[in-house]
Amino acid sequence: MSSSEETGPASTPASPPAQAPASGPRPPRVTALAALCGLEALTLLGAGGYLLVMGLLGRPDSPRQAETGGLTVIALALLPLLAVRGLLLRRSWSRGPALIIQIMALPVAWTLLQASGIWIPAGIALAAVAVTGLVLLLHPTTTEALGIGPGARDSTGD
Repeated sequence: MSSSEETGPASTPASPPAQAPASGPRPPRVTALAALCGLEALTLLGAGGYLLVMGLLGRPDSPRQAETGGLTVIALALLPLLAVRGLLLRRSWSRGPALIIQIMALPVAWTLLQASGIWIPAGIALAAVAVTGLVLLLHPTTTEALGIGPGARDSTGD
């Protein structure tokens, strides 16, 4: 009896979320959010690559620290890349990685705003991208397109 109860609810909820996000065209807000996450991923890859190259070829105070920092930033770039893929495929799980990246960007932007010179415009740009990403992530059109909401939660068993 419990196996039929598990089979029934398990098969029913798995079908609607997988089909619901795939039906219809992708909303422009989701595409814009994927583009922002892609921009963040490219920026992180560039910064990580720069740190890694400078650690290997330059003369930093601590080459090992520069190389480790570069590899860490490159690894962090995988999170927004994962979010981009999920957003373009309209998967509900993609909202988590995208949200994490936007939230992590805000303290970095604040730190850049406390610096001087070229870092202040960089902080403004990063804050603008992060806030725009959060607005797009929390917009009802995005949550609906990703199959997230009160009805979707009941059907997934959360």
